[in-house]
Formats: sequence, C-alpha cells, structure tokens
Amino acid sequence: MADQTIDPNDIIGRVKRPLALTRAGLVAERAVRAFWPLWSVVFAVVAMLMLGLQDFVSATVVLIVAVLALGLAGWTLWRGVSRFTWPSREDALIRLDATMPGHPITTSLDRQAIGAGDGASAAVWNAHQARMRARLAEAKAVEPDLRVSDADPYALRYAALLALAVALLFGSVMRVSSVAGIGPGGASDLATGPSWEGWVEPPAYTRLPTIYLNDITDPELSVPEGSSVTLRLYGEVGALSVSETVSGNPLAQEDGVDETARDFSVETDGRIAIDGPNGRAWDIAVTEDAAPEVDQVGRFDVKYDGEASLSYEASDDYEVTGGTATVTLALDEVDRRYGREIEPEQRDAIEVPLPLPVAGDRSDFEETLIDNFSQHPWANLPVNISFEVTDAAGQVGASEANVQTLPGRRFFEPMAAALIEERQALLWNRENADDIALIMRAISHEPDGLFRQSSHYLRFRTILRRLEASAEDGMSDEEVAETAAAMWDLAIVLEEGDLDDARERLQRAQERLTEAMRNGASEDEIAELMQELRRATDDYMRQLAQEQRRTAEENGESPSQDMQNGMQMTQNDLQEMMDRIQELMEEGRMAEAMQAMEELQRLMENMRVTEGQGQGQQSPGQQAMEGLGETLREQQELSDQAFEDLQEQFNPGQNRQGQQGQQGQDGQQQGQGQQPGQQNQGRGEGQQQGQGQGQGQGEQQGQQGQGGGQSLEESLADRQRSLRGELNRQRQNMPGDGSEAGRRAGEALDRAEGAMEGAEDALREDDLAGAIDRQSEAMEALREGMRNLGEAMAEQQGQQPGEQGQQGMADGTDPGQQRDPLGRSAGSNGQIGSDEQMLQGEDVYRRARELLDEIRRRSGEGERPEEELEYLERLLERF
Repeated sequence: MADQTIDPNDIIGRVKRPLALTRAGLVAERAVRAFWPLWSVVFAVVAMLMLGLQDFVSATVVLIVAVLALGLAGWTLWRGVSRFTWPSREDALIRLDATMPGHPITTSLDRQAIGAGDGASAAVWNAHQARMRARLAEAKAVEPDLRVSDADPYALRYAALLALAVALLFGSVMRVSSVAGIGPGGASDLATGPSWEGWVEPPAYTRLPTIYLNDITDPELSVPEGSSVTLRLYGEVGALSVSETVSGNPLAQEDGVDETARDFSVETDGRIAIDGPNGRAWDIAVTEDAAPEVDQVGRFDVKYDGEASLSYEASDDYEVTGGTATVTLALDEVDRRYGREIEPEQRDAIEVPLPLPVAGDRSDFEETLIDNFSQHPWANLPVNISFEVTDAAGQVGASEANVQTLPGRRFFEPMAAALIEERQALLWNRENADDIALIMRAISHEPDGLFRQSSHYLRFRTILRRLEASAEDGMSDEEVAETAAAMWDLAIVLEEGDLDDARERLQRAQERLTEAMRNGASEDEIAELMQELRRATDDYMRQLAQEQRRTAEENGESPSQDMQNGMQMTQNDLQEMMDRIQELMEEGRMAEAMQAMEELQRLMENMRVTEGQGQGQQSPGQQAMEGLGETLREQQELSDQAFEDLQEQFNPGQNRQGQQGQQGQDGQQQGQGQQPGQQNQGRGEGQQQGQGQGQGQGEQQGQQGQGGGQSLEESLADRQRSLRGELNRQRQNMPGDGSEAGRRAGEALDRAEGAMEGAEDALREDDLAGAIDRQSEAMEALREGMRNLGEAMAEQQGQQPGEQGQQGMADGTDPGQQRDPLGRSAGSNGQIGSDEQMLQGEDVYRRARELLDEIRRRSGEGERPEEELEYLERLLERF
C-alpha cells in the first residue's frame, strides 16, 4: 500500500531559502508598484530644495508649492497603503512552483486520490513523487518584476530621479535649511541663524579650479583677473550683507534690492566682506592677465618657386589663441623709377593668419609662417611686416614693423623677366597700360630668337592686343586681373622652357655640384647645389616624358614601344641615387660621391621615360591587375556612398544638400557608358569584353542614377550585384594557375565575392552598417588577391615579388597615375602609398589647424551620433 503520510514541513524545508527570497521579491515588487508615485514626489521636492529654487521665488510661491507637495505626497501615500498587500507564504510558494517544470512542490504535497489500495498504482505514484522531490534541490529564487512602465508611461519616476542626481552633483544640503526662514516669523531662523555660500570661478581659459569661499579661512586670497564671484545669503533678509571693492563698481545698498544673491567680477585689488552673524572677509590680490608677446625671428627664407617662410615666436601667461601677419607697402623704400614714378593704386594690406601649434603648449612656442606672394603686386618690393597675436582674454600683442623685401619668384629667362616687370607695372597703376603696350610692342618687333615656339609669340601678341584695346577706354578691375593672369602664365611657360632648356639647366647644375665637390665647398653650399640638382632633375624628367609622348604620337607608336630601346628608370631610382650622393658628401667621401655623380650623368643621358598609362598592348596579367584595381576603386566608391547614406540617417539633409541635381547629372553621364572610375581606362582599352561589360554596367548605374522607381538602398544593391558579376567575369581568365600564389589569389577573390554578396543582401534589407562592414571585408580581400596575383606574375617572369611594381612602371603602366583623394599613388598589387608630400606645397600648419578647428566644431554638435562624438573626443585628446 502506498505511503500516504506526507510531512508538509519537510517539503517546504527543502526550498526554504529560495522561498524566502521569492517572498522578499514579492514584497519589493508590490511596494514599488504601490509607492513609486510617493518617492517620485519626495525626490522632486528634495531636488528643488537642494538646488535652492526657493531662494529665487517669493514666499507666496514657496508656500503654494509646499501645500501642493504635501497634498500630493499625502495622496500618493494613501494610494500606496491602499494598494499594498503583504504577500503570504502561499503566494511565494505558488510563484516559485510555477517556475519549475512539473510543479514539483505542489506534486510533493499531493495525495493519491484513487488506486491507493492497488500496489502497482501506489508504486508508480511513489516513484513520481520521488522524482518531483529530487527536483526541489534545483529550486531558485524568482526575480521580482519591478517594472512599472505600464503605470508610468511618461517615465515621471526617472525625471524625479534625474533631478535628484543633478541636485546631489550641483546642489547642497545646506540650501534645504533656507526654506525654514520663509514665512512669517521665521522661527527656524531664530534657532539656526543666517548662513551663506560663496564661490570664486576663474576664467575658463586659465584652467584653474573654482574656489569655495566657505572653505577659505585665510584672509588673503589671490585670484586671476576677471574671476566671477557668486555669493548666496540664506536666512532672514537683511541679517547678512555684502560689501566689496574689487569690481570697480561697488554694490549699492538700496531699498528694495534683493539681498539674497550677489554676482560680480574681480577687476582690481580690494576687499570682499560678508557682514553679519557668521560673516567673513577676504583681502583680494588680483593676478593680472599679461598681454601676449610676439616677435619675428630672422628674415624670409625663399624657395626657387617663390614660397617664403618666416619664423616667429610668441608667448603668453596662459595661451595664444590666434594671430595675424600684416604686410603693407613700404612706399618710402621703393625705387620710384620707370613704371613706379606715378602713385600706386590703393590696395588693402595683406593679412595672413599665423599658424599655431597643432598640439602641445601654446603659452610659449616658435612657429613658421609659410606662404607664396609671387603673384601679388608687391612681390619683390619693400614692405612693412608686423605680427599681432591675441589671447583668450582678447588682449593683443604686436611686434615692431620690420621692413623686408616681400619674396616672390625670380625669373631668369630675359623675355619672362621683362614680361613680369611689365605685369608689375600694370598692377602698380593701370595708367601705365599705354607705356606697357608700347614697350611690349617694341620688344616683340623682331621676334626671331626671342621665342622658342610660335605659340609663345602668338600668346604674347594676344596679350598685347587685349592690353591696347582695354587701355583706350580705361581698364576695369576684371580686365586688369585677366591681363595680369595671362602675363603670369606666359612668363611661367617662357621660364620653364622645353626639353633643351631643362637639359641645359640639368647639365649646369651637375657641373656646378661637381666643381663644388672638387673645390671643397662648405656643407651649406653643397646642400643648396644638391637641392638645385633635384629641381633640375625633376624638370628634366617631366620635359623628357612629354617630349617622348609627343614623338610617339607623331610616329603612331606607343611610349612603351619606344622605351624598349633605352634604359628604364623610375623617379624613385633617381631620388635614391641623389640621396646616396648627398649622404656620401655629408660623410666627406667626395671621391665616391663624384664617381656616383658620373654614373648618374651616364644614366641620365641614356634614360628613356614615359608619362601616363600604357597605351600599347598589355599582357594578360597586367590586364587582370588593372581590372581588379578598377573593381577595387568602384567598390570603394560604393562603400563611400553607403557611408554617406548612413550619415544621412543620423543627420538628415547635412550630407546631401545641393547633391540632388548632381546625382541626376552623374546618372546621365554613367548612362552614356562612362564608368565611375573612368580616369583609368586600361581595362576598357585592353579588353573588348571588359569594355562591353563595363559599358553595360555603366548604363545600369546611369538608369539608377536618374531616379527610376527604386529606393536608394535598392539602387546601391543593384550596383553591388553588378560589381560582383564583374569580379566573377574577371576571375575566368585569371593568370597564375598552378602556383601557390595563384591559389591564394583565387581564395582571396572567393572571399571578396562572398563579402560582396553579403553586402548586397544587407543593402536590400536597409542594413547600411552591416553593408559597410561586408564591403570593407570585400576590399581587404581584393587587396590581398591583388598582392598574391602580383607575386604569381613575378614568379612566372622569374622576378622577385617586390620587383613587380617596377616592371609595371617600365612597361608604361604606371600605377602612380591613379591617385586616391589624398594624392597618393595606388600600387598595382593592391597597396596604397607614396613618398610624396600629400599637401603638395600647401601650408602644412595652416591645414592642420583648419582640420583641428573642424574637429572641435563637430565635437560641439550634440546632435551627432554618440559613437562619432566619442571618436572626435579621442582625436582631440591625442592632438
């Protein structure tokens, strides 16, 4: 017979601890749901008192708010008490049992209703209860459900909690006592007495901490000039008063003036006193903010192209926030002959922003102003140069005016120098136009031997006719500017000359450097001559490339075919040789330097270079590399577009202002068969099939660019699908089969295709962030595939993997002709890099300052996504 004797205490004892915790959770749950309005009211009232809001309103308002708060607190208390019920043990037991499979607690407490006399039935029942009792060991306390969002849809409890947190951070518990003094009699004030609080806040640019006057017992206090003083008086009005002599405008003690608060700034030495019970006084010593100082260092340092640099040093007791260099014409120092006999036209002074340190201390530093004034009317004339800097307080410090010659480009070719001289006379005063036209007509009367090309003479005559026609009725500002620009452009062409001139300058630079090495010239002289050689070599290389291209076009040949007859060199090879020569000279090994110089001369004589990309027949490997490079660029453009769309979701209208018409125009151009990355047409020219595919792809993109009926994400997805199809087509004839590098290239391109497919799916699901991640994976896989393909091609040609890039240069397929947005060369093996300066002669410091200012501006825009703001803050912390 079954055992019907069950001890409930034994069953409940097995789950005693989780049962007690579950019951406590029920208490908390019911208390929260019943009393959340009560403590929300309490939090809000305490926050208002700690923030001292009662000090800014009348006693009547405080009394009304107090009555409302008490009434609301009483109602919420009654509501909570009426709704709260203490949970019983049975309630906790039911909740705990409901969370366990099979309800083991209830089952363990049950008795067998039927079949108790049947042995088999009793055995089954006992086995069932044994299993249920074993499960009691797995009982765990049930977490309470403290959510009351259904009862508080407007999150009033969180608003009250936020107010209390703000009060704890920025308020004071002492302010709560001030409410006791409000009302008739102020009985509490009689017991506690009046009180006060005070702060001295230095200007933000000093980065000094705020001083809490209640903690300052020393009667002497030193503070920076311009500090803000805030005093708050609590208790009976009139019990405490404030007197001060530091603001320069002592506070007037007039009837009706609110005596509970005083705010003023510290301008002079003086005294601040709080008169009355528990009052205090301080003698204030003001630390004056000194004006910044600036001074020029040395004189202008000028490069061959007229770029000038002038160093300056500035200092301030805190930091320099900005500065300007002002240039005015030193008319008394000008040689007033020829075209400068008449008075010059009035021109505004040249004002150039001074570069400041991008990172680091700005209280004492030295920087260099870099600019090019070659085209200014005052170029190569005496000018007054002065510097001004400002600090955060708005104080200005200026340097003494210094008379220097404003640097500009020098012209050594006689005709170019004459043209520049007449240009400057025109800019000096347009009344010189008749004399300038007469001089230009005289020097061009017999042009034989003056101009190397007839086109130069024709441009000269065009400027002359325009000048004569404009001078009859008086030249306008636009005509003067256009004529001066045309004269400058022609002078540059005449000065730089053609290939013969470049070769002559190169030979002259080589001879001068060789002679200096023989005669033991100084290091500074050799360095200057080496720099001249570098400039002459660059000019010669450029002229030689242009000459070979013209010759090849006239003969119907490609530059790559012409190069087979001469030595092939890259610009990096020449730079490395000249670096080696300079290193040998700096080490004093002049004999070896001269030998290296002779080798460089022989190489230059036999050298053939080309410009642009190869227009002749390309190998399948080169075609494949160009095709993958084009796919990589198109994938980058597609990723950029997706990123712009993602930004548009966070900042609607910011990234697409003024682009709607441009999108239609771009779509129309692409619809005519132009590919997005059409600056490189190597794939279209080398592969007929690729051209047709690219054209079809361009037409499809053009149709999408025109709007159609597709959403933007669908348009991007279609472009991604077309790009994936193009990659699949390129892989059909990929070289390098059978080699390890070729196998790795195939695997990388497999990953790229898979990532493209994932990006397409993400775009169709409007998941731009996921699409950008997959596109990034695709681009990285493409780069890896291109690197492996380059190694496979090098192995087939018996080269080292690192030589593939040079072979591409030798064959005329210079990947350096393709540039990224920073001006860097895109390598043929998927790598991106360049030894060139990205700013190409721009003011590096000014550009860096502009970027830093833009980062600061964006970091202050609170509507930007939190991830972007955190990234901008990390940039500011680093730089």
